[in-house]
Amino acid sequence: MRKPRDFDAELKALEDKGRELKTRKVQQLGELVIATGADALSAEELAGALIVLAETKDAGKKEAWAKRGAAFFRGKSRRSAPAFDGDTGRTPPQSGGAQSSSSGTGTA
Repeated sequence: MRKPRDFDAELKALEDKGRELKTRKVQQLGELVIATGADALSAEELAGALIVLAETKDAGKKEAWAKRGAAFFRGKSRRSAPAFDGDTGRTPPQSGGAQSSSSGTGTA
C-alpha cells in the first residue's frame, strides 16, 4: 500500500517557495534601481515615472525601451556601485577593467 501524500506539507513548501521568490524579486528590483542610477530620484519621482511607463500603450516606445534595457545589460553601462564623477557615462580606459575589453559594443 502506498503512503498517502502530505498535502499540507506540500502546500506549506509551495508557500515558502513563493515567499522566497517574491523576496528575491523585490531585492533584484532594488538592485536594478541602484544599478541604473534611479536611486538618485525621490520615491515620488520614481513612482511617477514607473506609473507612466506602465500605462504607456505605444508599442514603439516600449520596443525602444526594451532595446535600451537589453543594451544596458549587455554593455558596460552596468555598474555595481554609483559612479557619478560629473562626466555622464564616460570612464577613462584604464579604469574599465576586464568588462570593457570583453564587450565589443557600448562605447559611451
